[in-house]
Amino acid sequence: MNEPDVPACYAHVGDPVWLRAHGLFVAEGRLVVRRLIESERYEIVSVVVTPAASESLADIRPRIRCPVQVMERSELAALSGFDFHRGCLGIAKRPAAERPLDAFAGARRLMALESVANPDNIGGLFRVAAAFDAGGVLLDRASGDPYYRKAIRTSMGATLDVPFTRLVSWTADLGLLHSRGFQIAALTPDRAATPLAAYAATVGRDQPLVLLLGAEGSGLTAEALSLADVRVRIPIAAGVDSLNVVVAAGIALAGLARS
Repeated sequence: MNEPDVPACYAHVGDPVWLRAHGLFVAEGRLVVRRLIESERYEIVSVVVTPAASESLADIRPRIRCPVQVMERSELAALSGFDFHRGCLGIAKRPAAERPLDAFAGARRLMALESVANPDNIGGLFRVAAAFDAGGVLLDRASGDPYYRKAIRTSMGATLDVPFTRLVSWTADLGLLHSRGFQIAALTPDRAATPLAAYAATVGRDQPLVLLLGAEGSGLTAEALSLADVRVRIPIAAGVDSLNVVVAAGIALAGLARS
């Protein structure tokens, strides 16, 4: 496939299907674009900034190895069709391939997401993973795209730094991790599950662990629950059925970090 020219890219920044088909993703906002530049993992195709955003990135401009175009906010909105956040956009190439599962063999904490499709939740979960130093995120085929523009923005750029991969087979790949010494813990609101504090007290800091998280509403499937060594719950007030998956993940990882 021939690479599209840069102006054509900006005409499609709101079209995730087009971007993915062309192997691209969009970073939006000054902080996120800064983190994209600092990561040095990605080939950046182009950066477009307003004059104010250009000034805010002045210290890092020498590290940008791509065209940088400065234009007024109205011009940027006309080019992209959107009034984008903080007047700053970067377009970069997606990695050519997913990380192999073996790349996570040395991790101490992993999160595995089942059918978590909402981009706000994807971004929030990556931000939680970064905050609590999780070694990576594993996604099933139904979970959202970490390179989706809104997921990147919500994560504050964490999706660009936290290692992740999409599992080929949810059951087989989690089983492989289990065979390599990872304990599988399913987070569930089921009141019959082990309370988080009680579980955390039994887990050593060096015990490799995969924390399973499901979509809000439906939660983890029976298949996912059957893969777990233990089912863990966060005690909450009576009458409250569950927590947002990002909140639950943060509480769980914080609790495990204190164990």
